[in-house]
Amino acid sequence: MSPKLARIFAILVLPLLAACASTAQAPKAPEIVPGYEGIQDGEFFIQPVAPKYLTEGNRKTEVAYAGTEAPGTIVVDIFARKLYLVGEGGTALRYPIAVGREGLAFKGTGVIGRRAKWPSWTPTANMVRTRPDLYAAYAGGLPGGLENPLGARALYLYRGGRDTMFRIHGTSDAASIGYATSAGCIRLFNQDAIDLYNRVPDGTLVKVRTEAESIAMEGRQMKDAFGRMVPETPENIAKKARDEALIAKKDAKDRAATEVAEKKRLAACARRGIEVEDCPHPQLTETSVTVGTAGRTTNG
Repeated sequence: MSPKLARIFAILVLPLLAACASTAQAPKAPEIVPGYEGIQDGEFFIQPVAPKYLTEGNRKTEVAYAGTEAPGTIVVDIFARKLYLVGEGGTALRYPIAVGREGLAFKGTGVIGRRAKWPSWTPTANMVRTRPDLYAAYAGGLPGGLENPLGARALYLYRGGRDTMFRIHGTSDAASIGYATSAGCIRLFNQDAIDLYNRVPDGTLVKVRTEAESIAMEGRQMKDAFGRMVPETPENIAKKARDEALIAKKDAKDRAATEVAEKKRLAACARRGIEVEDCPHPQLTETSVTVGTAGRTTNG
């Protein structure tokens, strides 16, 4: 290229290339909600909580608090699915929780008898005997870790010096927070379980509200169309009806699509001379079984 052409190229083409480079979009980093970032905790890395699970009311928040409990008290409301750590000056930290079957069995007060980091878990003999399909494989205990149902931290509630089997613990199942669960006690996001663990010592008073106390403090609650607890208001009742109608419409559409696919499957087998009972099904995705957390726990 002659010097003259090189100068023309530099004047006309290079600015265009630079402009293209400056407008190229870098890959967008995933959104991270403050307080729910990924955490390297010892040998384990806790994944960040996806923003879709951190909707309004489903993340740790400092709120005004009108209860009479002393600062430093933990208040658990299994009906509104909230946990409060009472602070000074009429405030509290509110954490969203999931409530399992075992979490419904305790009411009243107790104290944190001990706390554990990455606790191990062992099902009780009764759990193994009644549901060997779920618990026999864990009869020897499950070490602490990301697959352990107690998560990153556990607080053990005692009354009269005895373990009540009531637990406040973390979970890697972020999608469960804010919902009722089939097993377990009181679950928090692992990030919140670590935060709470760091704020409370052994001996901390824990109060679990009755339903009457919950209504007095939180108002009446209702499940929305997705199973989350929300205040029972005319607006939420109307929204639930709309959402249920949309869900029913989607379910009907999905059922129709399934029926069409089934007819196509059987027709394809018929064309190939395959009997109905031998007609292969599409590959199914294996689902996992959630392990309950009512068993004995140790400090790993």
